[in-house]
Amino acid sequence: MLAGPAGSDRPERFIAMTNAERSPTFYRFDSTEQFRVWNDMEDQDEEPVVIYHSHTATEAYPSRTDISYASEPQAHYVLVSTREPDTAEFRSYRIIDGAVTEEPVAVVE
Repeated sequence: MLAGPAGSDRPERFIAMTNAERSPTFYRFDSTEQFRVWNDMEDQDEEPVVIYHSHTATEAYPSRTDISYASEPQAHYVLVSTREPDTAEFRSYRIIDGAVTEEPVAVVE
């Protein structure tokens, strides 16, 4: 996850999060870790700006589970698909109240 100043839409701090499922095909934040991280962000007047994970066998589009877990309307939900061996598919979405809207992505150096 990438956190940034609240209301800025500017990612400034990388926060590694553990996949509580320890699975290559399913992810879920560890609830204790998530509680600690969210409290730390609140103490620093930050919020999640980018929440990302990979899909190893499917396209880079939010699954029903991804949509049900999406609770940060200001966040960019970034998905990377590695289903094709020589290609990484990189897409970003806003997920608000279950509605998925794709955002344009430009990769720059």
